[in-house]
Order: sequence, then structure tokens, then C-alpha cells
Amino acid sequence: MTYATYTQQAIVSSSRDEQALAQAELNHHLESQAEAVAPTQDPLTSRDRRIIGEIIEVQPESVRTIWIEAGITVWVQLVGGGRLPFDRNWFATRVAEVKATLPESPRERNERLSDELEKACAVFGLYHGEIDWLRFSTKLYQDGHFVGFVGCNQQGWYARPRQYGVNRVAASAELVIALLGVRAAVAA
Repeated sequence: MTYATYTQQAIVSSSRDEQALAQAELNHHLESQAEAVAPTQDPLTSRDRRIIGEIIEVQPESVRTIWIEAGITVWVQLVGGGRLPFDRNWFATRVAEVKATLPESPRERNERLSDELEKACAVFGLYHGEIDWLRFSTKLYQDGHFVGFVGCNQQGWYARPRQYGVNRVAASAELVIALLGVRAAVAA
């Protein structure tokens, strides 16, 4: 009768390195796929990061997240792995001081104007075309019919019923849309 004898071969270190590299690559691929399917919502805006960065004197990109522990301590987690504790009241005071002096970025301005425009459009039952983000202007439509142009510049919100003509200026998106002669949508 013939017997087979099996022996375990030692894994060569280069084989282990290749296996570890392959495993790391697979893990990275799985993480990126999970992020694509269910992206993580970042609780901090770029403005939040700029404010925190100003307070703790670091680059805004180095701030990962922030949380309050036991209602007393504000913790700032940095991208590099460090954590910094701050008294909640002191931190809140500094946030208010920095917010008052920090200018709005163009992106933050556009986001604020876009939110205001969306709310105003909802009041009047309008929708808008693609926004020109450099000039912050767009066309307004109601039931598929062109209503006019609306935008915001240094003078404030403006509207005009045609491509060329005089801008009508108002303090808010809602007021300037009303200048186009559009009536507020009535709930049925």
C-alpha cells in the first residue's frame, strides 16, 4: 500500500508581502465601493472648518470632525490623528467672534443664494434652469413657460422679463420674483 506524506511549506516573505498588498488593495476597493453606494455625510461645512482652523490655528483641511463630550468639552479631531480638547463656553465665544470677521467664500455665497432662490421658487410655484454660478443668474419657468431672468449681484437680487432690458432690483429673491408679476402659488 502506498502512503502519501504531505509537508507544509514555509511561506516566503515576498509571498506574504504580496498577499498583504493584495489584501490592502481589496480593502481599499471595498471601502471606496461602500462610499459610492452610501456616501458618508460630512457634518462640517468648509466654512465650519475655516472657523475651527482659525480658532486653533491650523489649516482648515486638517480638521476631521468635532464633537461635544458631556456637554462640557469640545473635542476637535485632526486628520493626522490628534485630538484637542476645549472648554465649550470658551469655544462657543471664539466661534461667534471668528464668524463675525470671516468673509463668506464664493461657494458659500452661491449656496446661500441658491437656498434662498429655491424657497422663493417654491412660494411662487416656479422652477429654474441651470444656474450660471459665476454671475449667479438663471431663467425662471412656470408650467413650462418662460417667466423671466433672475440673479444676484452687488446691487442685490435683480429680475427682468426679457433677455435685454432694465433690471428690477429688490432685497430678496421672493420680492424680486414678485416684481416679474408672478403671483404666489395657492394651495388647493
